[in-house]
Amino acid sequence: MFCGSCMHDNAIARAMASIDVDCILQPVYTPIRTDEESVADRKVFLGGIHVYLLQQMPWLRFLPRPVRGLLDSPRLIRWATRRAGAVDPAKLGALSISMLRGSDGRQAEEFKRLTDWIAADLKPDAVVLTNLLIGGGLPQLRERLPDAKLIVMLQGDDIFLDHLPQAARSVAIELCTNLVQHVDHFCVHSHFYAQKMGALFEIPDEKLVITPLSIDPAPFATGDRRDESPSGEFRLGYLARIAPEKGLHRLVEAFERIAVDDPNITLHAAGWLGNGNEPYLRSIQKRLHDAGLADRFTYHGSPDLAGKVHFLQHIDLLSVPTEYEDPKGLFVLESLAAGTPVVMPDHGAFGELVRSTGGGVLVAPDSIDALCAAIDELKADPGRRRALAETGRRGVDEKHSIANAAQELANLIGR
Repeated sequence: MFCGSCMHDNAIARAMASIDVDCILQPVYTPIRTDEESVADRKVFLGGIHVYLLQQMPWLRFLPRPVRGLLDSPRLIRWATRRAGAVDPAKLGALSISMLRGSDGRQAEEFKRLTDWIAADLKPDAVVLTNLLIGGGLPQLRERLPDAKLIVMLQGDDIFLDHLPQAARSVAIELCTNLVQHVDHFCVHSHFYAQKMGALFEIPDEKLVITPLSIDPAPFATGDRRDESPSGEFRLGYLARIAPEKGLHRLVEAFERIAVDDPNITLHAAGWLGNGNEPYLRSIQKRLHDAGLADRFTYHGSPDLAGKVHFLQHIDLLSVPTEYEDPKGLFVLESLAAGTPVVMPDHGAFGELVRSTGGGVLVAPDSIDALCAAIDELKADPGRRRALAETGRRGVDEKHSIANAAQELANLIGR
């Protein structure tokens, strides 16, 4: 899949390089997965296969390091994780705890190797971790780099923790909380998430920094946007992982209700489909078939960047009615940058994104009636859709461009 965090991290690294910041994007666990050109280093530290096997077979650490190093081959990791969507986080409790323990966990030697490389070879002015779950080495980094800024971005750590068994979750949260003292700043993308993560990990207010979620809007300004269909077709769109928590079934229910009275509305979905969620998509397809709407629904697969731009420019309205409080929502900014307004539930980071850009309508999170009403109103008012799209596109350019985010991060580092 194309990972939203990877895409954001890659874009930040590229933008920082463009303002002459000497920046290295270093993958851990797996190579990054992005829909644009990667600027990440090719090697992988704390390789996912390696750390997993060290957890399951601690005696592996006695094998010669060059032999174990083969497990960190990016090609091998890509092959082994091609079905990663089937991995159950609930089975990773012990591994998560061990990784958060860093030098006291079963992966201690691998953390030392990473810390040695950073402190001895790079000697950086700052280290930015893009989540706290990889922060087991923070105490050693602080000891080795007493004058460097240590910054952590929080962008979904709680979602992973919430899938762990309760006992493991409690221990993991305690370990994360213990790491807070070693961090200079925690960057979050919304006030909502600052409050949530501040409370969860007991982060002092002065360490929390709001850095608005950002994208590079340039690719979305290219291509030919679809004009109003002469046939009157209204294309309702969804762009996110195909998974229950992302709420495609909610949009399908709204679509079914509206389609009863409007023969011109069609539903278009795109996004990564993991093996574990194939039955979920089949259930949606069967539901629409039974309702006589199968020919008005299209699943467009998992598009690359060019395909995503084309998809967003050829729908009339985007909605991703998630069941959970999403901490990011890159697809909202991407849709607005492509000139397509949005209807989103007013929870998580969505409220701040939509209010900041002015490019959409917010509805009650658990109300299909409210979702239907908002879609119906915008469907009947092309002029308002165009106005929202224009305002939203301007809002992304002015408040959510990756260039601004890179400059803010450089300022925070104190270049």
